[in-house]
Amino acid sequence: MHLLKNKVFKPNNQVTVWKTTNKDMPYQVPQPKIFACTQSKVLGDKIAKAYGMELGNVLFSRYSDGEFQPSFEESIRGTRIFLIGSTHPGPENLMEMLLMIDAAKRASARHITAVMPYFGWARQDRKDKPRVPIAAKLVAKMLETAGATRIITMDLHADQIQGFFEKPVDHLFASTLFLPYLKNLGLKNLTIASPDMGGSKRAYAYSKALDCDVVVCYKQRAKANVISHMELIGDVKGKNVVLADDMVDTAGTLTKAADLMMERGALSVRAIATHGLLSGDAYEKIEKSKLTELIITDSIPAEVKSDKVKVLSCAELFADVMDKVHNNNSISSKFLM
Repeated sequence: MHLLKNKVFKPNNQVTVWKTTNKDMPYQVPQPKIFACTQSKVLGDKIAKAYGMELGNVLFSRYSDGEFQPSFEESIRGTRIFLIGSTHPGPENLMEMLLMIDAAKRASARHITAVMPYFGWARQDRKDKPRVPIAAKLVAKMLETAGATRIITMDLHADQIQGFFEKPVDHLFASTLFLPYLKNLGLKNLTIASPDMGGSKRAYAYSKALDCDVVVCYKQRAKANVISHMELIGDVKGKNVVLADDMVDTAGTLTKAADLMMERGALSVRAIATHGLLSGDAYEKIEKSKLTELIITDSIPAEVKSDKVKVLSCAELFADVMDKVHNNNSISSKFLM
């Protein structure tokens, strides 16, 4: 391929235009590079392997007081880079992502896509009482200020968090993983349940895909992670129930809902939750509950401590979407809900 250099002169300005003499040769999109934050290294390796490449080399230097500094150990000038990292608490995980984005921006990366399987701090998406922050909005602004040009995430706690960004957000759904799993179980008299009123839209979407009924739990909280009262809206007698939620933290809601449904005559109760935070005594609650199984994804690194917990990998989902984004192809097929 030969390039002809044409100079176009304008007053006080010189513009150089390059054009190819071979009109039949298609433009080759440069290969992207994939890097991972330390807390998502295992998932990052899986995503890179599914994409067909290895993770890029990034070095974290740490000071004795806890301060750290990421350094890209290879050139990223002019390339699209994908930075993989969930931002679950503690705050160090979010800080890692912000520093890596800033480092990439200062290293002249062409596009900086933050791949955040779990978007942390998303439960603080509104002011639910006076004098509290809207942390999800703050995190969105910090990511954009650091230099992220695109966000890819999965099952936000609230869909409207996408509106906190001025940059494109690809909001994926773990239903693309859970629906095939549930269909393979071949459960009869299936019913989808929402563990709270806020998840009723999600439960309805699953019920529509699986052609089954929906029930909803109504709960009241005494404080964060503490349920004072729960009631069931709908009939589960003689049903195999699947609770659908976006995350499971202390597992108090899911286990209480499962026990309540078994008391009301359900044949079995399973739960699907995209993000397995599983903090505190969550595993103990799961073991003692009447849940048959809990299915989560590996969006958050976790050491599974119960035979009831099954993990489905989201690596291929993200690798596929990253490839489509890089090559400017549609990803609408990934939006089953």
